[in-house]
Amino acid sequence: MKPLYRNYLARQIMVRKLSLNVLLSLSLGLFASACSAADDSGNQRDDIERGAYLMKIGDCVACHTAVGGRELTGGLPFETPFGAVYSTNITSDKDTGIGKYSYDEFFDAMHHGVGVNGNLYPAMPYTSYSLLTDEDTKAIYAYLMSTKPIKQANLDNDVSFPFNVRFGLKAWNLIAHDAEEFTPKEDKSEPWNRGNYLVNALGHCGECHTPRDSLFAMEQDKHFQGAVIEGLEASDITPAELNRQNWTHDDLKSLFTEGYSRKGTVFGGMYPVVYHSFSHLTDADMHAVSSYLLDTDETVAAKALTFNGHQRELPGYNLYMGYCAGCHSQNGEGRPNVAPAMAGNATLDKASPHNVVAVMLKGIKSQHYNTTTSFYAMPGYAEKLSDEQLKDLTNYLRVTWSNQPGDVDVDTIHDLKEVIFEHD
Repeated sequence: MKPLYRNYLARQIMVRKLSLNVLLSLSLGLFASACSAADDSGNQRDDIERGAYLMKIGDCVACHTAVGGRELTGGLPFETPFGAVYSTNITSDKDTGIGKYSYDEFFDAMHHGVGVNGNLYPAMPYTSYSLLTDEDTKAIYAYLMSTKPIKQANLDNDVSFPFNVRFGLKAWNLIAHDAEEFTPKEDKSEPWNRGNYLVNALGHCGECHTPRDSLFAMEQDKHFQGAVIEGLEASDITPAELNRQNWTHDDLKSLFTEGYSRKGTVFGGMYPVVYHSFSHLTDADMHAVSSYLLDTDETVAAKALTFNGHQRELPGYNLYMGYCAGCHSQNGEGRPNVAPAMAGNATLDKASPHNVVAVMLKGIKSQHYNTTTSFYAMPGYAEKLSDEQLKDLTNYLRVTWSNQPGDVDVDTIHDLKEVIFEHD
């Protein structure tokens, strides 16, 4: 073989080897990119799926959906001492929703109450959402950005001067808002800490169940001790009160997943919370929530429901038999899918008769939870019962089916009616 030909052949072999190496490198690079893209896509799907669950527990649908409106398009009014604040469109629509929000802008809104157009009113519970972890905030953002964009303009708030000047909310945040991420307590169990996070951060239960001060900020030293909202009393849900009333883990699970338990039903603002939010809790998270609320992971024994027997000489006896026994039964045992029981009913066993009177005056709308659990509407008796009769019936219910005294007087009924009908 001639030297010139040998050199040419060697060069061709070298070129082919280099070409094969280049092709191999390109193939490996493309494969790695595809794997990376697949991982990113998988992670994004996981974030969206987890965000959908977190959003449900965060109760976004109940607050950002007007009665009869499309989900997450806003328009639900929140009555405050300063006027009505309307929830906003949080679909991914870029003109009327939050589709243009970057993650950092979304984080600021959730944790600091600062939107792209300025400070948000604390009717948006960022004072609780600020406890959310960065990871969970990203998952919720991923889900909301994946929702169908729905174009629906936001309503203007009806807030009086000077509270309609949002710049003042910066000062409010400095005084009343401490944006800190959730920190587990080392001396508590893992379920208790998970429940603490679900109840206080995502569920933002304190926003309704905690009294507010003159600045409309939650009074943290009265955490979960109850508050009046739009004529109804958000109950005292401290462990001390729940345990006094003998709530068990099973009771809370039934209430939050089905809207009904042996301790009664949810009504008013808690109905959409249960329907849209807590009814979607996993079993593990439901146990975590009850562990936190009851302040124990251990089983709580259910005691016999209170029924002290009828005292026919009391003036409320005939009122009960005439107005209530048809649905709640003569001995207060209730009727499935019609009306809850009186025996052991937590509303009757509260120290305050507020909700007992409110329900008798305003009634309760029909409630549907699933294919097997619904309750009829209860009529209101504001036009039928006098203050004297309301007093007699309230006292009869309390002394017959609770451990509370029958000491409600007519003046108390009169005062309660003013609060109950304040916003009507």
